[in-house]
Amino acid sequence: MDLLIVDGYNVINAWPELSIIKDSLEYARAKLVDILSEYGAYKGFKTIIVFDAHLAAGKGASQILNSELEVIYTKEGETADSCIEKMVYYLVRQGERVYVVTSDSAEQMFVLGAGAFRISARELRNDVASAKKEIKANISQKVFARDRHELGSRLGQDIFKRLEAMRRDGLD
Repeated sequence: MDLLIVDGYNVINAWPELSIIKDSLEYARAKLVDILSEYGAYKGFKTIIVFDAHLAAGKGASQILNSELEVIYTKEGETADSCIEKMVYYLVRQGERVYVVTSDSAEQMFVLGAGAFRISARELRNDVASAKKEIKANISQKVFARDRHELGSRLGQDIFKRLEAMRRDGLD
C-alpha cells in the first residue's frame, strides 16, 4: 500500500476552505483529517498527517485512527518538516512508495532527493475534488442501477410479451 504523508498545517494554510477556519485550529485539523480519510480510503493510500506541536510543550503524540490513517503531533521543538524527513528517509530505504504533500520548496527538494514523490497542496486539493466527483458519480450509478430492477429487463422478450398480454386481458 502506498503511503501519503501530509504536512498538515502547510495544507491548512494553502487550502482556502481550511485557511478561512484556521482561527479554530482544532476544527481545521479535524476537517482536514476527515477529508484525507475519505480520500486515502478511496485512492488506496495509508495516510499519515503530521502537525507541528505548535508551541505546545510535550513529547508529541500519535493517533492511529484506523489501519489506513494516522495523525502525528511532533515533539516540542520538532518541526513537521524534520519529522517528515526522518520518516521519508527511513520508509524509502525500506522499499516503501512514499508521496509527500507539502508546498514548501525546500521540503519538496529533500523529498525528491530522498526518492519519494512530492505533491503540492494545490495538486492534492485538485485531486481530492476529482476523487469526490468520482465517488459521487459511482454512488449515483449504483443507486440508479439498484432502483431500476424491473422484471421486464430480466425476462426474455417472448415471456415478457405473454405476461404483458395476460396483464392487458385482466384489465378488460
